[in-house]
Amino acid sequence: MFTNKKPYKRNCDINTVDGFPEGMQRVALGIEYAGHVFHGFQSQPHDEKTVQSALENALSLVANEPIKLVCAGRTDAGVHATNQIVHFDTLAKRKDTAWLRGANAKLPDGVAIRWAQDVSCDFHSRFSAKHRTYRYVIYNSRTHSALLKNFVTWDRRSLDIDAMAEASQALVGRHDFNAFRASQCQANNAIRDMHYIKVHRQNDFIVIEVQATAFLYHMVRNIVGVLSTIAAGEKPVSWAKEVLESKDRRCGGITASPDGLYLVAVEYDESHRLPQRPKGPYFLAT
Repeated sequence: MFTNKKPYKRNCDINTVDGFPEGMQRVALGIEYAGHVFHGFQSQPHDEKTVQSALENALSLVANEPIKLVCAGRTDAGVHATNQIVHFDTLAKRKDTAWLRGANAKLPDGVAIRWAQDVSCDFHSRFSAKHRTYRYVIYNSRTHSALLKNFVTWDRRSLDIDAMAEASQALVGRHDFNAFRASQCQANNAIRDMHYIKVHRQNDFIVIEVQATAFLYHMVRNIVGVLSTIAAGEKPVSWAKEVLESKDRRCGGITASPDGLYLVAVEYDESHRLPQRPKGPYFLAT
């Protein structure tokens, strides 16, 4: 259930944070978008078809000044979000409802702002985040879905979720995930803290939920590629641990499609009092 707690408002001025201009306000937004409509989240030179560009253009019109966003986690082309968190700084004085309704009226199909609220100037959508949660949804049926194209990954194989769940536990904890990141990943190191991996079946849907402090480029999709191969009986349960310990991407499996991958939660300290929404995706009951 959507719980919108009383907004925490505090104007940010030069006396509260060094270098923060007097009269500047920081605003946080909760965003959802259909990833297949865009060329990824991050703005690209000469490419207006990104989530960031669409949001910045709409918000700039409402603010009557240029707006630059910072997000909790940049998602690839094709990856969806139900609870992406962004923030921006502005001298414009607008009510939360003005940001919400005004910007949504100017946004293209496929992206929407679900809530907006003023936050303290020590809030940062990326650096204040404690952890991030993704869900990967597999439609496990002998025939594809006519209604969920681009929103799930279809796998016609008979998948053993018990084997998938058992194999996934080798990846929980603090590890070097070099074998699960793309060659284009620019992170300084591959050490990440994986808090949990959960696997459950809901009718024809298999949902893999992963939570970590942060993720590497293609990390979730590469994990799903390994777990799906194990679930199909093409590799033993022990293979997930073997891939992890190899620290070599060439020892892993396929990179799963971006279809079906959702950024569903970003957690912050309760002191920021951000609205809490269901994880989604919303065609699932959970």
